[in-house]
Amino acid sequence: MTRSAEFWNAAYDNDVAPWVIGEPQAAIVALERDGWIRGRVLDPGSGAGEHTILLTKLGYDVLGIDLSSSAVEFARGNAAAQGVPAAKFEVADAIAFGVAEDAPVFDTIVDSALFHVFGTEPEPRAAYVRSLHALCKPGGLVNILALSDAGPGFGPQISDSVIRESFADGWELEDIQPAYYRGRVTASALEQNPDIGVSEGSSIDVIAWLARIRRV
Repeated sequence: MTRSAEFWNAAYDNDVAPWVIGEPQAAIVALERDGWIRGRVLDPGSGAGEHTILLTKLGYDVLGIDLSSSAVEFARGNAAAQGVPAAKFEVADAIAFGVAEDAPVFDTIVDSALFHVFGTEPEPRAAYVRSLHALCKPGGLVNILALSDAGPGFGPQISDSVIRESFADGWELEDIQPAYYRGRVTASALEQNPDIGVSEGSSIDVIAWLARIRRV
């Protein structure tokens, strides 16, 4: 379900965001290691900034954007604490970002846990995919890590068919496979799924989809 900036701000301001884990997602680290991140990079829904920080540290020209001003403030502080002050973050709506007249273009887009937010809402999801198409160079790659409905977990979960259907036109789906997404178990996550099997404050790896999609 799409949420307002105020909703996301509150998650950071009150330290209840289950995706703030203090490290990059292992699946994204592996993407870079395996050569699937190249050139100029966009990190939409950059959150705590871990992936923008990681890629900046590795020498990429990367921009992290987030709808939440609190997320961007958190990410900038995170980058400074990690000794990567060059990491770039902007407050921006990922849907509107691609329709701006002066919208930049990127060789690679790394979406970690944003796409599934639009999973049950066809119109915002289609608008987001159109934005990605405008922001990604022809021949460029969009990598998506999204929570899967194939197993227990928390947060918005989607099927692989949602990814396949969303990227049918103007894209080539090169690969989609099960992966894991690490989260932090918060009180709200336990309320959503009390049978998750771990205590509040613990880390948990939940089932996700990892998709590689080429813009044609």
